[in-house]
Amino acid sequence: MRRWLNGLAGAVAGLLAWQALIALGDLPPFILPGPIRVAQALWANVLLIAGHAVVTLAEILTGLVLGAILGGLSAILLAASPLARSALRPMLVLSQAIPVFALAPLLTLWLGYGFWSKVAMALLIIYFPVTSAFFDALVRTPADWVGLARVMGARPAAVLLHLRIPAALPGLASGLRLAAVYAPIGAVIGEWVGAAQGLGYLMLLANGRARIDLMFAALIVLVLITLSLHYLVDAVCGSLLRRMST
Repeated sequence: MRRWLNGLAGAVAGLLAWQALIALGDLPPFILPGPIRVAQALWANVLLIAGHAVVTLAEILTGLVLGAILGGLSAILLAASPLARSALRPMLVLSQAIPVFALAPLLTLWLGYGFWSKVAMALLIIYFPVTSAFFDALVRTPADWVGLARVMGARPAAVLLHLRIPAALPGLASGLRLAAVYAPIGAVIGEWVGAAQGLGYLMLLANGRARIDLMFAALIVLVLITLSLHYLVDAVCGSLLRRMST
């Protein structure tokens, strides 16, 4: 309860600071609309924004699920195979050296302006955090536990499946919490590069028509989606980890 109250207090403080900035700077609405004007735009265009939000949410969730699965399997492969570590880890590091923003036009060219180019962008952004967090947790399994399992005659596959993976689940949960925040970034970047629907597309459209209040309304909905997804993933991961520890 206190967490929600702190969040509400922070939101109220942010709105007051927003309004104070407009009043002190005497900013016109086409530069920075006030909270009331943005709320009016959100209410007047609620069906339009909701339709685009559904598209963006579907892209985010699909990218998040696929990225989590692919990242988890990659981390297990890296932990289980020295050959995979020597071959794939440099490629993972290299993939992070390439700005994801630069890949968005290529993905749009290869996959088109539809749904899957945005899913691919979300997947690329969250793949490395999930893989890295889970892999680090897998290799940091206490050596005493692994040694005891081997003394008792456990095979490497059994050690990985019954010991290292359960012990590394908190690391996977940390990666998923980060992924829940990063996935919307990938989806919106893809929509900015080329799309006909989605919150990112709506923001560009509103900006081009000088509807800054509508652009802020779409942005606020995107922020609410991101925060809700983060808290949902955090709650689910926390609940599962507590059940496993009992």
